[in-house]
Amino acid sequence: MIDRGAETVPPERAPADELLLGVDVGGTTTSAGLVSREGHVLVTRSQPTHGPHGGDAIERLLALVAEVAALPLARGARIMGVGAGLPGVVDAATGIVGGEAHHVPELAGAPVARLLAEAVGAPAFVDNDVNAIAVGEWLWGAGRGLRSVVLLAIGTGVGGGIILEGRLHRGAGGFGGELGHVPVALHGRPCICGARGCLKAYVAGPDLAAEASRRLDRPVDAAMLFDLAARGDATAEAVLDEATDALAAGLAIVVNGLNPERLLLVGSVSRAFARRESDLRARLARRAYAGALATTHIVFLDIDKDTTVRGGAGLVLYELDRTGAPRGWRVANRLP
Repeated sequence: MIDRGAETVPPERAPADELLLGVDVGGTTTSAGLVSREGHVLVTRSQPTHGPHGGDAIERLLALVAEVAALPLARGARIMGVGAGLPGVVDAATGIVGGEAHHVPELAGAPVARLLAEAVGAPAFVDNDVNAIAVGEWLWGAGRGLRSVVLLAIGTGVGGGIILEGRLHRGAGGFGGELGHVPVALHGRPCICGARGCLKAYVAGPDLAAEASRRLDRPVDAAMLFDLAARGDATAEAVLDEATDALAAGLAIVVNGLNPERLLLVGSVSRAFARRESDLRARLARRAYAGALATTHIVFLDIDKDTTVRGGAGLVLYELDRTGAPRGWRVANRLP
């Protein structure tokens, strides 16, 4: 079963005093919007991440953020901060993206948090894009009120966001949540990260498409693969059989290793796997401890750009709280 994501609220219902500015930078599209402290997405703007000639993602990002900060709704309010979910491994403490920004390489090494703060004139916080979505869902969405939530995003890549005991788990070097690169096959397919057998290599859209195209001997994308399997194509079904097994193994790592209250599955490929949910759950049940699986509620979640923008805004609230938020901006889910 797929649940819906963020709620969009007309500007006339917005509080007029204080707002958050959330940003989501994707490999194809960058979005920014104004969000209330209650998590209502009031207005969004989107544009291609790259211009016609490429290499200008940062300049385009800053221009979009400045545009949103100048909207009439923002001019009548105080922007408490700007938060951005970015592709790749992010050093949240320094606001700098590491060298793993495969889809937006110009972000690597850039002081994105400082640049955003200068563009908006407010505190700025950045993190991995899936971490940001996880924070947004934990604060205002499908994980609200819970102490532990894991979000697994399956689309062009595979990423994870982990909330444990009311805190975002970033890891010692910012790699916490890199669930797409847990091994599900000891000597399996090569992965973009340089290792073999990673979950991503079996379930991400481009990897599914590459394997299906090889076996079918013609170009096939991930959506076509699922459609072919649904129509009874034996080769397509074989590819997805292997992928479903790999996904069940990856989910078992989360269920047994972290046992969160809720495991949220999002992304375009995740929506396609939702059609095979009963099969996936049966395979997972053969791998996970029964008690762990019984206490981890798995939800397929349908999200859109409003949800990802809300995640960026959630980073602001989370970080303001962590570093000493003004009264009225505390995060109720966190431990005292």
